[in-house]
Amino acid sequence: MLDPAIDAFFAERKEGWLKKKLKPDMTNEKKREIELECEEEFSLEKWLPNAAKRAGQISISTHPCTFSHPSSRKNKNGYATSVIAKSSREPDGYLRTGNVDVQADALGNAAALDVHKFLSLVTEDGSTVIEHIEQDSELGKTLLNTPSESYANLKSGFMAMARSDDTPVTSSKIKQVYFPADKDYHQLSILSNSGMIFELRRRIDALRFSDAVKEGRELRRNNTYSESGYSEIYDITTIGYGGTKPQNVSVLNNQNGGKAHLLLSVPPLLEQRDVRFPARDFFIQSLRYYDCKDILERLDKVFKIERDGQIPLEKIRKGRDRCLGDILDVILQKMMALRDVSTQQYWPETSKLRAWQKLWLCEQHKEQRLQEDDWLNTLCDQIARWIVSSYKNSIKHPVMLGEAEHHYIKEFIEDNKEVLR
Repeated sequence: MLDPAIDAFFAERKEGWLKKKLKPDMTNEKKREIELECEEEFSLEKWLPNAAKRAGQISISTHPCTFSHPSSRKNKNGYATSVIAKSSREPDGYLRTGNVDVQADALGNAAALDVHKFLSLVTEDGSTVIEHIEQDSELGKTLLNTPSESYANLKSGFMAMARSDDTPVTSSKIKQVYFPADKDYHQLSILSNSGMIFELRRRIDALRFSDAVKEGRELRRNNTYSESGYSEIYDITTIGYGGTKPQNVSVLNNQNGGKAHLLLSVPPLLEQRDVRFPARDFFIQSLRYYDCKDILERLDKVFKIERDGQIPLEKIRKGRDRCLGDILDVILQKMMALRDVSTQQYWPETSKLRAWQKLWLCEQHKEQRLQEDDWLNTLCDQIARWIVSSYKNSIKHPVMLGEAEHHYIKEFIEDNKEVLR
């Protein structure tokens, strides 16, 4: 007895072989003859040399080229190089190479899959058969010690499966991509890590079809409260490799029926912002002439009233002040909306707002805003200038405002400046 895993492998092979050969109408003598033939066929003396010759028909690879194109394995230059990639472990929470221990894949002649399965058997000590052979362990020496073939020839034959050619050979059927490297470019073939592909499928299936998830779905269908709840992944796409012959792509692909899962990969949905915090200047990016167009037109009518005594001067002044108050209300509404989003949208690293505008609009500076007054005086002057400029540029034939009008508008804003704080 070599190892339980090896004995189980041959027992399974014998059972499958006999199932095909034995017929119900056979005589006992014929059955016995076939059973003896089976024992001879799967004896180590006969099976190992045959398997060692076939081992080179399959190559171990972490990134089988057949996942990029099923016909890329063989080309005019021979066989594409089998890639066995190794990477350092960087546990950053992502399912990627180096973070997860996945089984190496293999590709080649599907008729030699039994050899790959044999060499991949995990023995009692946790090592695979091919590792025992490579390391010349006691089990490896005992296994290959047969009178029909020398140990060296058997080992060389089996190790051909894990041997990679130093000369890189690609296939024209694989997409070639130019990658920048230093000051030059390298033309590289894009390959898939099949172990990661099927590890992703395993994790998704575990999340979707575990007992806890099934129980959670049942409770939801019955409209019953669940304390633990369950996780769900939506918009999963299943992709097939190899069509009706998944064994022609790779060993892992054949074991998974040629089916793998793809997660949804689309550009992120950007939140539509009704309010956008200014990055440079409030009076350029957040306040427009058309925000106060109706008010400015009313103000223009007030300025153009004929002062012939029919309309009292006091009424004209009240109309003017009402228009100025309405403009100030528009500015206040903009201010409050920007303060509400300032904690999420204001980025000090990229903002080019002036210091007094930062104090005015950012909730982060609320305490400083309440204690200081210099910024408020600057703001009042800026609002007055904006009103005069907006009136001049938005009205077709505006009244020419002098220093007195400008001074009065600034005084009006200063009289109401505390609402800006």
